[in-house]
Amino acid sequence: MKDLVEFIIKNLVNEPDSVEITETVKEREVVYTIKVSQDDFGKIIGRSGKVAAAIRTVVRTSAKKHNKHVFIKFEK
Repeated sequence: MKDLVEFIIKNLVNEPDSVEITETVKEREVVYTIKVSQDDFGKIIGRSGKVAAAIRTVVRTSAKKHNKHVFIKFEK
């Protein structure tokens, strides 16, 4: 799943080398903390948070196949 998150984020930003994704796993729960450059932060959040919500929806749908709960946090 981390590959999916990385693929989506790196294709949205202008500086894909500055993307940092941290994965924290606890039994059935997975937390992804995503850090991008200040200039790209607005692109992954989107207007009114619509892009961030879409990213979360795609990743959560994929996680259900693996019987896991996924949470995504975005940081500057």
